[in-house]
Amino acid sequence: MAKAKNQKSTTIDQVEVDRFSAMADEWWSPTGKFRPLHKFNPVRLQYIKQQICQHFDRDMRDPNALSGLRILDIGCGGGLLCEPIARMGGTIIGADASQTNIEVARIHAGQSRLDIDYRAITAEELQAMGEKFDVVLNMDVVEHVADVNLFISACAKMIKPKGLMFIATINRTKKAQALAIFMAENVLRWLPKGTHTYEKLVKPEEIEAPLNDNGMEVIDRTGVFYNPLTDRWIKSRDMDVNYMLLAKRHT
Repeated sequence: MAKAKNQKSTTIDQVEVDRFSAMADEWWSPTGKFRPLHKFNPVRLQYIKQQICQHFDRDMRDPNALSGLRILDIGCGGGLLCEPIARMGGTIIGADASQTNIEVARIHAGQSRLDIDYRAITAEELQAMGEKFDVVLNMDVVEHVADVNLFISACAKMIKPKGLMFIATINRTKKAQALAIFMAENVLRWLPKGTHTYEKLVKPEEIEAPLNDNGMEVIDRTGVFYNPLTDRWIKSRDMDVNYMLLAKRHT
């Protein structure tokens, strides 16, 4: 059935928003329902800082290496990435479709005495406002939105010339279905059942196409692999399950 003319396209999947809102009080518990994200953070933050410093000619050793850069964390949840980015000197805006998540993030930032601009808003709403950023962090979001192309397009249009977008998600492969869904949710119980849906997982080429259409080019790709012997996530050449892409706007 065709959409009514007065209906606007949206990236919001309300079922997904409600699911994460219901778990909001768990965001900052390293042993709670968001434990995997706490484990993910070190390897992601290292990758983000390294690539930003290399691209913008910053000193990795500088504690305020991201000073002067305007950074958007879209789908920020409870602020797990926003806070360390703020501590590195970045001007960080955290956006999430869930008002509940945003309230949790604001409270924790206040307790941490960090100045973070949190907003309950969608990517397309931010883009319509004319917002522009040096860097967009798009981490673990694309597999939860209703329209991947619209979401990527809205994010890309907010990036300044020569700016960067980081994207982290899960590949749509049988290996990912076995490890990231069945094992993680049913056996290891790292995540609540239903956190991920196989059909909504996204292949790299399905992200690269809308990026290219919006004047961006993928300049780096890496897999992320869990090492059970060290209980740590590390970068890997294997992109069959978890992976990250880095894209640059030329003009």
